[in-house]
Amino acid sequence: MSDLKITTVQTSLDWENPQQNRDGFDKLLEDITEPTDLILLPEMFSTGFTMNTAQVAEEMNGETIAWMKQKAVEKNCVISGSLIIKEDGNYYNRLIWMRPDGTYEYYDKRHLFRMAEEDQYFNNGNKRLIVELKGWRICPLVCYDLRFPVWSRNAPLKNENTATEMGNEPVYDCLIYVANWPKPRFNAWASLLLARAIENQCYVIGLNRIGQDGKGISYLGGTVVVDPYGKYVNETPLRVERADTSTLSKSLLESFREKFPVAMDADHFNIEVKG
Repeated sequence: MSDLKITTVQTSLDWENPQQNRDGFDKLLEDITEPTDLILLPEMFSTGFTMNTAQVAEEMNGETIAWMKQKAVEKNCVISGSLIIKEDGNYYNRLIWMRPDGTYEYYDKRHLFRMAEEDQYFNNGNKRLIVELKGWRICPLVCYDLRFPVWSRNAPLKNENTATEMGNEPVYDCLIYVANWPKPRFNAWASLLLARAIENQCYVIGLNRIGQDGKGISYLGGTVVVDPYGKYVNETPLRVERADTSTLSKSLLESFREKFPVAMDADHFNIEVKG
């Protein structure tokens, strides 16, 4: 496992306008000139956080997936973010993990934000995704998932195919949250990201949008990269549109886990995934 470079793209989003958002990201990605291993885009990066599923949803062979494939090739790295996908008559808030060779994996958001009636318009997922990149095991999640530490816990779930038996050994090295997390609950966003890094002894990346959406909801950003000690590796300034590249240190992570093996004293339990 070598060091990993991750680029976060904090930006505003045009309401329910996939083409305009793709054009906007084209310009932002042009400014990323240094090599990177992963580019992260926000939750519902092509539309903003809308429940207007029937009008803006795309299929897995749609234009935004094709765009992600193209950009992954151009930047020679993985590109990831979530968008609204229609599949078999259902709608998903689906995070795509697109590799430069055109292969991909996906994660369907588990915890749907009922206060915005997301649970009325979308089907939720029931399985985490753990992917590998340059020897790093990465668990990408979406927004509201941040509030649920059991789902985020750095230990195997029953429905995961991992080499680790059910227990407390870490199954990922980096936890990612892409989000549309609004201004009124910003303190929770900032606090929970730190907590997830500390309790799971991993790097945590929180990528949030800025600006105002079509419902008049405001977003501050607050995109951060946090190390296993709970210290900031990078903080993108609030309300600023910018792509930032951070380096995750292999030696720091391994040294910290070796000297401070908290997981060995963790409680054993199983997670029952409903739905």
